[in-house]
Amino acid sequence: MRRFLIFVGIGVVVIILLFVGIDKMNTRYQKSFSPEEHALFQQGKLEIDVFYNRPYKKGREIFGVLVPYGKVWRTGANEATTFETNRDLIIEGKELKAGKYSFWTIPGQDQWTIIFNKEHGQWGVNAEGQPNRDPTKDVLSVQVHAVLQTREFDQFTIEFSKMNEEAEMVLLWDKTLVTIPFQQKK
Repeated sequence: MRRFLIFVGIGVVVIILLFVGIDKMNTRYQKSFSPEEHALFQQGKLEIDVFYNRPYKKGREIFGVLVPYGKVWRTGANEATTFETNRDLIIEGKELKAGKYSFWTIPGQDQWTIIFNKEHGQWGVNAEGQPNRDPTKDVLSVQVHAVLQTREFDQFTIEFSKMNEEAEMVLLWDKTLVTIPFQQKK
């Protein structure tokens, strides 16, 4: 009887290890198609770090199809994108306190909604394929313009651009360019 229990215990441990290993391999497999990236910004004492995963276009129609208009998007792939600032910011006239947030968007043809949510660290979508965001934890939401351009970006990119006292975070994918102007609160 004792041997039987030992074999059962070993079997259970092996099965658990197999499931954990398969899950980790699946995550690595998914991430290889949308590699991780940090977009960093520094100006004086202000430091911003945006962590996101960069999906590729791969010939697909992106905005309005793969990423539907009017629906919340995790703004990248895999985990929810995070936005961390060490100083209070002013974005479109509204204050964003220093801290770490998940970063969400609602794309539109001409205008996007930008959302900062106090919950972070979660996978970007839930088991039903819906955005893994609790709207009651949103701390800031602003509207910005989207511009269609002739240049096409195959891989989703977030970068920063400085302009004197102000700066902007830029989202680029396919032929869409979205700028989010901000400045450090004085």
